[in-house]
Amino acid sequence: MADVADAADVRDVLRFRERVGLPALVDVHTHFMPDRVLRKVWAYFDSAGPLIGREWPITYRQAEDERVALLRAFGVRAFTSMLYPHKPGMAEWLNGWAAGFASRTPDCLRTATLFPEAGVETYVRRAVEGGARVFKAHFQVGAYDPNDQLLDGAWGLLAEAGVPVVTHCGSGPAPGKHTGPEPVGRLLARHPGLRLVVAHMGMPEYGDFLDLAERYGEVRLDTTMAFTDFSEAMAPFPREARGRLADLGDRILLGSDFPNIPYPYVHQLEALEGLGLGEDWLRAVCHDNGARLFGLARQAGPRGFSGNS
Repeated sequence: MADVADAADVRDVLRFRERVGLPALVDVHTHFMPDRVLRKVWAYFDSAGPLIGREWPITYRQAEDERVALLRAFGVRAFTSMLYPHKPGMAEWLNGWAAGFASRTPDCLRTATLFPEAGVETYVRRAVEGGARVFKAHFQVGAYDPNDQLLDGAWGLLAEAGVPVVTHCGSGPAPGKHTGPEPVGRLLARHPGLRLVVAHMGMPEYGDFLDLAERYGEVRLDTTMAFTDFSEAMAPFPREARGRLADLGDRILLGSDFPNIPYPYVHQLEALEGLGLGEDWLRAVCHDNGARLFGLARQAGPRGFSGNS
């Protein structure tokens, strides 16, 4: 049955791409991590743990190679291996795994992470010099203050190198001690050039994080789970803010949370389409903005349609 469902999902994503005129997708928020870590993450979702707060079925609970193949079948030309530590001594090990994954998966943007601990600047520098193209920071799961002095050198290094940091900093689906716009605002005041990508559009503090994006030119937002039926039921995006999405159309990036989503992949794409912001906006969000951020070459579209980057 999984093969049948996957075939239907691929067909639906291809129809979306043809409808919009997209040669491919760039997804900045997908999860690949060591198998035993991912299984613990799935178990946490299965238990509807306190950071989840509700039933959350995993749609794409498949082997790693099957998940990679499925993204490729969707037409995702570049994706990430978002992974994150929840305690000291874990980040550098995860970075090593991610480097290996990227080396055997060339369409994965090599991903790294960090944690406030002794030696963090050293291993962040090593990851950047080794070819890391994107970092993941999770203030909710890691339960750390981004303004911890231990991290200051690492943030400065990432800002100087221009490496984007996809950051779970909003207070959804459940608030953490250091989530919300205030800690991020203080971080950006010190490092205004940091290419911080606000995951989940900053859910549920959408307006506050849009404010930060308008104030800091290197701040971006990813669409992960935003605007979907699942998220709208608990944290609806304010209709009056849709115009701000259009104004920031060059700094909004497609993110999906694949494979840890409770609906088919195409639902995220159709939710973006349902905003009614036009095909140019959709092409920018689903491909062009990410392609430009990561320096991906222009790609001609299949079956006679093409996109711009």
